[in-house]
Amino acid sequence: MKTTGSETLDAASRVAAGPGGTGGETVPAAGEPPQAVASLDEKSAPGHRKPRKRRRKRGRPVYAPGTGPKAAAERNGAVAAAEAADAAPASGPAPAQPRRDPAQFYGALDLGTNNCRLLVAAPRERGFRVVDAFSRIVRLGEGIGQTGRLGDAAMDRAVEALKVCSSKLAYRGVTRARLIATEACRVAANGTEFIDRVTRETGLVLEIVSQETEAKLAVAGCASLVDPNASGGVLFDIGGGSSELVWIDLSTRREGKRRPMPERVRSWMSLPVGVVNLSERHGGRDVSAEQFEAMVDEVANLLHDFPEVENLDRAVADGAVHMLGTSGTVTTLAGVHLRLPRYDRRRVDGTWLSGRRVAELVAEFAAMDYDTRVANPCIGRERADLVLAGCAILEAFRRRWPVERLRVADRGLREGLLVELMAEDDVWRPRYQGGSGDTVHG
Repeated sequence: MKTTGSETLDAASRVAAGPGGTGGETVPAAGEPPQAVASLDEKSAPGHRKPRKRRRKRGRPVYAPGTGPKAAAERNGAVAAAEAADAAPASGPAPAQPRRDPAQFYGALDLGTNNCRLLVAAPRERGFRVVDAFSRIVRLGEGIGQTGRLGDAAMDRAVEALKVCSSKLAYRGVTRARLIATEACRVAANGTEFIDRVTRETGLVLEIVSQETEAKLAVAGCASLVDPNASGGVLFDIGGGSSELVWIDLSTRREGKRRPMPERVRSWMSLPVGVVNLSERHGGRDVSAEQFEAMVDEVANLLHDFPEVENLDRAVADGAVHMLGTSGTVTTLAGVHLRLPRYDRRRVDGTWLSGRRVAELVAEFAAMDYDTRVANPCIGRERADLVLAGCAILEAFRRRWPVERLRVADRGLREGLLVELMAEDDVWRPRYQGGSGDTVHG
């Protein structure tokens, strides 16, 4: 059986692999502060009373047309009905079908222009517990700006990484997963051919999602880090081939209560710039001050077309809007700010940085030469030629909207995928009540 983005995975058809990756970390549900999530040990401790599960009416998740769990269920239902009709006796009622239990483990895979990332998680009362993870820089979109096609070497790298993901999903016995591909496969002339190759060689069927779906998944994955006391947030996801920008408006209320987080997205935009294509155009290894400013200007010119840009300008000027960044750029900045001897997600995720500190870090990065960036433990060789392009994109955002606070999120599309899968199964329902955090650094 082949594995689709939302269908059942056939673990028995693949060779089991060792666990590998990271695991054991509990991640809050979208809208839940990290401290509200009990660990597995706490929940299994003597005397702990398991809260009664409550079924709630929920909003429908957003999927690209013809994809997602509902579409997959309809396809599977049609196939199952046909098989049952062939096998059933000529007369008599058909046997009742047992209700499917929620999956033990859920999988979420994001194949982007630069990275291939996987999470495997188990649902918890107010979040999920990560049991396995994988991340590898594959640079799938390398050279696509010049050729319009995915290169052979880039596709080979991605396929090898996806084979690891397939083995991990099989080893964990994942029965519910959604596997997506983003900008590189959207724009490449041979994107669908590559997806077919992935299916043949790994058994995984990737779903090429729209820009709107990508933006909404980022919101779902990062909702718990939005400050509920702010009037709004500017969420951005700096990718390899595109960057998503979302205005989350918290200023309006409904009958005295805040609206659910998915309804708070006021406007969004997908910019056709990311760290890979921007660095290919302007330089990544050796970047002069003039080249850096040229990158900033290119991105700044795109922001004029952001929907309701003048309204957002006024909201930021009022001083109650903060930024929320989810990308390798901002997590790298936070790691360097915290002077980590090696990158530590648990310390980075949720970190607040002041606007002044962000400006200092961007200037510090821009002044580094390539070898210095390689030597930094939070940058390294794999990001050394891309991080300045990411800083230029961030700087363009900041110059247009000079907010006083930026929150760093080491979470994003994968977490959003897990949130929607688990909500679809009614395992739990996100409450979308984020925490403001304690300390703003800088």
